[in-house]
Amino acid sequence: MLPQTDRAIIIREVKVQELHSWQMSVAQAQQIQRRLASQVSHETEVAGPRFIGGIDISAPGPTGNARAAAVVLSYPEFETVEIEIAEDKLGFPYIPGLLSFREAPLVLAACRKLSTSPDLILVDGQGIAHPRRFGLASHLGLLLDTPTIGCAKSRLCGRHEPPAIEAGAYAELADDGEIIGVALRTKTQANPIYVSIGHRIDLPTAIYWTMQCCRGYRLPEPSRLAHLAASGKLTTTQHGGKQQRLFT
Repeated sequence: MLPQTDRAIIIREVKVQELHSWQMSVAQAQQIQRRLASQVSHETEVAGPRFIGGIDISAPGPTGNARAAAVVLSYPEFETVEIEIAEDKLGFPYIPGLLSFREAPLVLAACRKLSTSPDLILVDGQGIAHPRRFGLASHLGLLLDTPTIGCAKSRLCGRHEPPAIEAGAYAELADDGEIIGVALRTKTQANPIYVSIGHRIDLPTAIYWTMQCCRGYRLPEPSRLAHLAASGKLTTTQHGGKQQRLFT
């Protein structure tokens, strides 16, 4: 774990850009996706990240509240720097293809609590592997002005051949003749995950960093810990100026 004295040297404020209102119709949301998709950068701006983030969100529970988690790990140590949580009701209806308008406001609330800005964020969701090429990972990448990778557990659109069974094997995911991502085998014989460009990264680099973050599980470590935190199964406590993971 990183001592607080070390963290104080590298703290950078997490900034959120206000790109649009969150009060809109379905048609307006789709129009925003089409407009902002053209602003997504497919050029790599990731070189030797010191801090890698993971983002996930839970479905609403019995109270109607969902829980968003933002996790920051040091690289290459994979030690916990921060885990931040935000809980609230979701203000946009569940509509496939528009999940970022439902989930992003709560995710951003968790990100605003971070005192260390990640150099790269792995998002449990689609990047450009989306009908309008603008999933949650791309949306958050623009809002946070940070390189992001979509690391989704399931496919939203496109087709692919089965990747080989070995870890690191992948098959291109294509939609309307365009390569929009890959089905990546992150663990031998495990189901693939769907990796795509989020923002400020190219596809080969997205594949590389996803595999670099795998620690023997199907999900890369930042995404895996964010999933546990969003599920209420992971918190942190302070001991001697260090953050430690607590599994529940």
